[in-house]
Amino acid sequence: MPAPAFKRILLKLSGEALMGDDAYGINRGVIERMVSEIAEVVNLGVEVAVVIGGGNIFRGVALGAAGMDRATADYMGMLATVMNARALQDAVRRVGISCRVQSALNIEQVAEPYIRGKAMRYLEEGKVVIFAAGTGNPFFTTDTAAALRGMEMNVDIVLKATKVDGIYTDDPKTHPDAMRYQHISFDEAIIKNLKVMDATALTLCRDQKLPICVFSIFKSGALRRVVMGEDEGTRVHA
Repeated sequence: MPAPAFKRILLKLSGEALMGDDAYGINRGVIERMVSEIAEVVNLGVEVAVVIGGGNIFRGVALGAAGMDRATADYMGMLATVMNARALQDAVRRVGISCRVQSALNIEQVAEPYIRGKAMRYLEEGKVVIFAAGTGNPFFTTDTAAALRGMEMNVDIVLKATKVDGIYTDDPKTHPDAMRYQHISFDEAIIKNLKVMDATALTLCRDQKLPICVFSIFKSGALRRVVMGEDEGTRVHA
């Protein structure tokens, strides 16, 4: 069997993805399916770090726009990511894989604080590491947290799991003739405003030459195919 194309990855999961078809919260079937995909690549010997969002529980930006103080709303959003991280950790442990949660906010009764050296050691030991609470600062998205943690963990690639199987020339839902990009440069993604990640995250990855792959977490086996270097999703590179 061929070796994986990537030894260490950072998987960015949105909170919205955890909802499935529900209006809010965590859909048990969805999280179990995600965990089975993660377990498959862990069993290939790939080291997996995860950054998770909190949009299924709390939309900080939306509430901030409606009048709530933006910093307060963002801190509440960070706490939502901690809840999602604990739910994901529990699901990962149920399939027999060791898992740790590290939080950028100090809430030690719930999750250990983010310490880079410990996180690196956990990955080397084959444990899944989930990073919660974003960067620990308001006004920064979990996309930016994924780029930052990816660079700190020296990962080979950042994998952004979405509901769409890549980046398209147009919205494939409204334009059936839209074409999927197999590869695209950071500069092109930024110029065309393709909404791969927010501009801060894209710029960080571009400057550090850290590639991104956008793929659908809802396609069975897609994560394994990306890790094996097959044609799955869209690769964004320098």
